[in-house]
Order: sequence, then structure tokens, then C-alpha cells
Amino acid sequence: MKVSKKAQAVPPSATMAVDTKAKELKAKGIDVVGFGAGEPDFDTPGYIKDAAIAALKAGKTGYTPTPGIPELRKAISEKFKRENNVDYKPEQIIVNIGAKHSVYESMQAVLDDGDEVIVPTPYWVTYPETIKLTGAIMKVVQTDAKNSYKITPEELKKAITPKTAMFLMNSPNNPGGFTYTPDELKAIAKVLEGTNIMVLSDEIYERLVYDGTKFVSFASLSQDAYNRTITINGFSKAYAMTGWRLGYTAGPIEVIKAMDRLQGHMTQNPVNFVQHAAVAAFAEPNGEVEKMRIEFEKRAKFMAERLNSIKGVVCAKPTGAFYCFPDVSAYFGRTIGGAKINNSMDFAAALLEQANVALVPGGPFGCDKNVRFSFATSMELITKGIDRFEKWLNS
Repeated sequence: MKVSKKAQAVPPSATMAVDTKAKELKAKGIDVVGFGAGEPDFDTPGYIKDAAIAALKAGKTGYTPTPGIPELRKAISEKFKRENNVDYKPEQIIVNIGAKHSVYESMQAVLDDGDEVIVPTPYWVTYPETIKLTGAIMKVVQTDAKNSYKITPEELKKAITPKTAMFLMNSPNNPGGFTYTPDELKAIAKVLEGTNIMVLSDEIYERLVYDGTKFVSFASLSQDAYNRTITINGFSKAYAMTGWRLGYTAGPIEVIKAMDRLQGHMTQNPVNFVQHAAVAAFAEPNGEVEKMRIEFEKRAKFMAERLNSIKGVVCAKPTGAFYCFPDVSAYFGRTIGGAKINNSMDFAAALLEQANVALVPGGPFGCDKNVRFSFATSMELITKGIDRFEKWLNS
């Protein structure tokens, strides 16, 4: 059967491949500790489930307006004003089938063949593939661990060409676990002034920040930044709603209208009763989102300290998201358990096979010296997994 060249060129998601492999081994009775998937281990808060059930019972099962129900778009607009100091009108917002869909659809709406998209490393594994499917070209900027893997204004300025159409910003970062400070963001925004470059700001981890870190939405930096920014967010991470598949995009009205037209042909609308549950999610009556954030903060500190205590492993303490991204390249060139370790793929494969610990290699994120540990799992499993990891390295 014929398969398109575009489809053939898209590899499986590295993060989901690791998670799938770990689950397959667990199904065979093998005791695997999984640090792969970026999915909270908490259940969706009960008040959100109750709202979905109430919506189902009320018959909220039909089509909705393509960009989302008015109540939800209004609630998102109010959220931006309240939490981010950004004035997005409801008509500047579209609700999508998860933030991954938001990224894909927004790129389809604004990028043309040959456009260049500046993407700093480390980057989420889906960004290269969504860019590729638009016909645009990803221009990678290799960042430095000495600057916590954050792009500098000088590096951004150097990467800009007449073909640059978009700059991709992800803070808090997946997989790096770092966040940009307000001053760092302002300096980056200053470089873009006077250009026609759009900013795609992926802010899905905004609620998960630690050690007093202040989250700042890129669009809030200045009027210029607001005019050029497409803001991506969703409910998966903060509200433990990964399987509910609900994200949203806010930005210039022309972009949102283009996404509306695309979505009308691609999916029609997000699930009706899920949208009503999302309206309820913003209420947070019991502070459950904050309770989850506090627990993630404890795990971030513990995991980073444990990893840094292991000889040859260098790990910055996370300030956001739920990932540690240690440099393990000190072990490259060695043989562990009969396996030659040349890169992050070899490292992750040998660790899973020999020690039954699943993590994601850094190569697909653009940083082959690193591997990604997710601490979206229990403290018990974090301890158990890192014990195995340390024992394996010492072998």
C-alpha cells in the first residue's frame, strides 16, 4: 500500500515509545520503574469529574461551535487577565484537542514552505515533526549547559535570517526543567522588535514552577510581544487531565480565525462535555492544583540531589515542569553489562534492558549528552528507580 512521503518521514514519539515499551514489559510481569511519560501520576480532581458527569447528564453531547463553547473561551480570557496580565478577547481564543493539537494547528495556520523556525535545544520531540509537516525548516540553536540550556539574545540574533518566520519559546521547558526569568524574556523580546517574526510560546507547564520561580507569559512583556505571540496552553499537566485532550491557543485574531477554519475540517470541535468540565477546572475549590505542585516541588529537589550524588552525573535542579535532564556523557565510550555506550540512545536502551529502568534519551530532544527523568511518579518509585540507576552505573 502507498504511504505518503510526509507520513513516512515522521518517526514515532520518543517519549511515548519509551512509555509503551515500559508498559509492555510490565504486562509480562517484569518490575519496570518508568521515568518516561510526561503525565502526572495524580488522578483528575473529583470536582472536574463531577462537572463532566453533570454535563453528560444534561445532554452536553452534541456539536459545539468549532473554536469552543462561549463559556470556556470567556473563562480562558478571564484566566489570562487574572493570572498572566494579558488581555485576550474570547474571539482571540480557540480550544483544541490537547495542546499538542494546538501546536500543530497553529503552525499549519502561519507557516509556509521554506519558512525558518528558530528552535533552541533542548526541545520537545514533537516540535521538529510539526514543523516538518508544514514544509517549513527548523533552525536549531544549540544552547550551553553553562547558561542552563537557555538561548541568549546574542544567539537568537545570530540565528535570524530573512527567512525566519517564527521563534519557538517553551518555558517552563520540556525536557530541560528550566524556566526563563522575566529579565531574560524581556531581552529576547527586545531582539525581535522591528522584525516580522512570530513567537510560538508553549506555556503548558506554567502552573508547575518551584523555589519561588515567577512564571511570565511572553505576550505580557510588551505591546510588541503581545502583537507577535501565539500562546499555547492546556489542562493536561496542571489539572492532571492528560487523557481528556483539551488545549487552547490565544493570539492575533487573524491566526485564530485561520485555525478555526482548519479545525472545522480537521476535528470540528473539542468534546462537548469535556469543555464544560474545563470551565469548572478553573474554580479550583480545594486548592488541588497547588497540592500537586507542592508534591512535584519536593520530588524535583529530591531527584536532583540524588542524581547529583552519583559520580559522573550532572543535573541542574529543576525550576519548572516535572523533569530532570542530567548530563550522563561521562559514561559514553564505556561498556556496561556488555553493552557499548556511545550515545543517549545506547544509554537508555542498556539501562532498560539491564536494570529495568525506563527513561527517555536526550538525542530526540536535541541534546545527546543528556537523558530525561520524569518525576511525575511516586517518591517510592523515584527512590527505587534511582537506586537501580546508581547500581547499574557502578557496575
